[in-house]
Amino acid sequence: MAEMKCIAKIHTDFPRKFGIPRQSGVVQELKGTIIFEPEYRNPDMLRGLEGFSYIWLIWSFSESAREGWSPTVRPPRLGGNKRMGVFATRSPFRPNAIGLSSVLLDKVELHTEQGSLLHVSGVDLMDGTPIFDIKPYVLYADSHPDATSGFVVPLQERKLSVNCPQECLKEVPARAQRALLSVLAHDPRPSYQNDPERVYGMEFAGVNVRFRVEKDVLTVCEIQKTTVN
Repeated sequence: MAEMKCIAKIHTDFPRKFGIPRQSGVVQELKGTIIFEPEYRNPDMLRGLEGFSYIWLIWSFSESAREGWSPTVRPPRLGGNKRMGVFATRSPFRPNAIGLSSVLLDKVELHTEQGSLLHVSGVDLMDGTPIFDIKPYVLYADSHPDATSGFVVPLQERKLSVNCPQECLKEVPARAQRALLSVLAHDPRPSYQNDPERVYGMEFAGVNVRFRVEKDVLTVCEIQKTTVN
């Protein structure tokens, strides 16, 4: 079997896994930039891509890869208490640690110092994630409005009310403030954690965000710039 090659890496505001949305498109404000590896910086490879509004990214769960796998996993959305077949979930712990994301293509930028760049929105990838392939999203083939969603159907995403003091929010780069508030509203905690006294920490856009959640209200306790070693 041919070896999978990393053709590009995506750069996002998430240096760690914690807080990344559970699926692509959940937080449309989240931006990413795809930078191709030197071997794949021929702009002809992107000819015609600008005509598509969405693209598929095929990528590696590089931080979750591990030896071995199980035929069943415990989806966090089911509280981590019920097992489902691995192929009925999007768990990173699979026979092959491959992810699939549909993202909005904001812009194709050619001939920069880093080669051709793709600017995308609605990302659910960690900074530096290796990308194996990019394909256009084709409406007639990829959209199925009448599809069923298995055990996910009764578990609609709920949004939290976010209480973030202005003096905290100003520590976040202006370009990332809306995205951060949206990430927090979608509850970045694991689905099975519900301790109102626990303080969670999340790195995002060069800051560390500490917060608590009680019932449907998320309160930001502190935002500090991360220390650069």
